Parts: sequence; C-alpha cells; structure tokens
Amino acid sequence: MQKKQVGLLGGNFNPIHHAHLMIAEQVGQKMGFDEVHLLPSYLPPHVDEKKTIDSKQRLAMVKLAVEDNSFLSVDTRELARKGKSYTIDTMLEMTAENPDTEYYFIIGGDEVAYLPKWHRIDELIRLVNFVGVKRAGFTPESPYPIIWVDVPEIQLSSSYIRKQVKQGCSIRYLVPDRVREYIAEEGLYLDEV
Repeated sequence: MQKKQVGLLGGNFNPIHHAHLMIAEQVGQKMGFDEVHLLPSYLPPHVDEKKTIDSKQRLAMVKLAVEDNSFLSVDTRELARKGKSYTIDTMLEMTAENPDTEYYFIIGGDEVAYLPKWHRIDELIRLVNFVGVKRAGFTPESPYPIIWVDVPEIQLSSSYIRKQVKQGCSIRYLVPDRVREYIAEEGLYLDEV
C-alpha cells in the first residue's frame, strides 16, 4: 500500500501571509501531496521571544487563513506542547502516530544552509524528507538530501507586515482578508518595536 504523503510548513506565522500560503499550496501541488499541514511553533528555537505575540492569536490567524482551503490544515501539537519547538520532537510524535504517512518538511532556500545547526539533524533526516523552496541568491546545495522545488518568489515577510500595521499602512493583498480583519479587531502590532 502506498503511504499517504503529507507536506509540513512550520513557522511562527506572526502573522501568516500570502507567501506562506502560496508556498504551501504550490509545493504541495507540485509534489503531489495528499495534504499540507501548517505547524505554528510555540517558541521557535531561533526567534527572540519578545517579538512573538500570544500563540492563541497566531493560531487564530492561521485557522482563518486556511478555513476555505481543504488542502491546507493546521496542526497545533507544537502549541499544545509549549516550550521551544524542535522539529525532531514533532517528527518523532507524528511518525509514531502515523506510521503509514510519509512526511515532507518544506523550508525556504535560505534556511537550507542552517540545517546542520538544527537540533538532532542526523536523526531528523531519517524521519522526514526536506523540500527546499528555491530562492534567488541561494545556491541549491546541501550536505543533506533536499528535494528542490521552484515556486513563484514573493518578497514578503511577517516583519514587513508588522511594520506596515504599526505605520498605519494598508496590508490588504499581503494577508488574507479574514487575517487583516482579525489584526485590526485585535489591535495587533500597533506597538511593534
């Protein structure tokens, strides 16, 4: 029996935006995945804790962003686990729960260079396949096996969106409308440093 193939896109999603969603959708379709799960992290190992809004608000935005797309879903295990979100812990849990599923972790081309620094990377590459999203200026090379995928490049970051909100500028077309409305209703990012 062929294993189910599931893509995983982790991130802080502070906030989630159209580039995240486009990457999840495009990579998932090009790779022929059955579905793609977005994995919001509780505390990413590499992000300054002070810059992250409450995980409940980030989760609410991710749910709003994917609610009309049955191909994308949200996996909340890292939020429920709390603490630093190490991919190895998540993959040990997922592979134990779903031995009939093959997982593919989607990362940006710029992140591939950091793989040697990932917690327990040698164990991790035996549990999950890595899919690298090609990016201009980053050589598609790695000492680890990476499946490279081309998707349209969008120069968009969560930090840019937070800055726009703080400056009172529109974020329409940068994030899904429901996410934009949520940010406004909750008054998020107005005091961004």
